[in-house]
Amino acid sequence: MKILADLLYTKNHEWIRVEGGVGFIGITDFAQSELGDIVFIEIETTGETLKKEDAFGTVEAVKTVSDLFMPVGGEVLEVNPELENQPALVNSDPYGRGWMIKVGITDPTELSELMTAEEYKSIAEA
Repeated sequence: MKILADLLYTKNHEWIRVEGGVGFIGITDFAQSELGDIVFIEIETTGETLKKEDAFGTVEAVKTVSDLFMPVGGEVLEVNPELENQPALVNSDPYGRGWMIKVGITDPTELSELMTAEEYKSIAEA
């Protein structure tokens, strides 16, 4: 299981990478392995401003459908266009090409409430 040190994590197994005031959000390697083969991702929140822990979409795997939650509040700026035709990118490259959304972060102080890689590791390996 891969956990990258330069990301922040949620208890719901989402990650965020911040570049300037923009956050790239996806699900962790642990989450994609638990879900199994991802067959569809539905995100219809582009342009909406959501609060921390609001659902921004769903991910459908062979086994189940799961909600996707915002690690921080912000406006959904973009959905990864590659996922429409290649949802399995989340399985093969969850921290790279498998990112899900870009958000304009409304309150950067919320980032301090997220887990570091070390803190997340203790949850994911429990």
